[in-house]
Amino acid sequence: MKKMIVAVLCLLFLSGNAAADDKTAARNLLKSKLDAVFAVLQRQDLNPEAKSREIVELTTPMFDFPLMAKLTLGKKHWPALTKEQKEKFTRLFVKRLQTSYLGNLTRYTNEKVLFEPAVQVKKKIHIPTFLVSKDRKISMLYKLYKSADSWKIYDIEIQGVSIIRSYRSQFSQILENSTIEDLMRKLEKPAEQ
Repeated sequence: MKKMIVAVLCLLFLSGNAAADDKTAARNLLKSKLDAVFAVLQRQDLNPEAKSREIVELTTPMFDFPLMAKLTLGKKHWPALTKEQKEKFTRLFVKRLQTSYLGNLTRYTNEKVLFEPAVQVKKKIHIPTFLVSKDRKISMLYKLYKSADSWKIYDIEIQGVSIIRSYRSQFSQILENSTIEDLMRKLEKPAEQ
């Protein structure tokens, strides 16, 4: 009986350390990538296009874009798509998200990112951050899960608004009266900034 109790306590201790290690690993990955992005934004020797290319290179491996695309359509619309439609929608969605993300990022150059302690939510990690400038403080919550090879971002909340939920709401409204092809035609047009 004592051996069993000790084994259970060891498992609890080890799983607690694994969770702590996961939170630390996810937070360190996010911090290193965001630090690198802000370093690129502050470089004076790069033109805006070169900055955008470097930022895309830095950030793309962190995001699970196919999952994000799937989540924006949800269980109601995603399963009805053909393989080709899923691929095209994902490609268009990624392009739209990157354009929007880069457009918003390039507005920031002298801000500082403050990291709160990471929080474990089931098997996922949420990392609260604040983008702080001299006159404002923007809250951001990065939501990550552990993939086979790394931590991946599957959603970001900005000032409490989820990117995934926001897109899902927009796309659902469009799909109420239109087809997926109509939605993809809208995604092919440049985003309004």
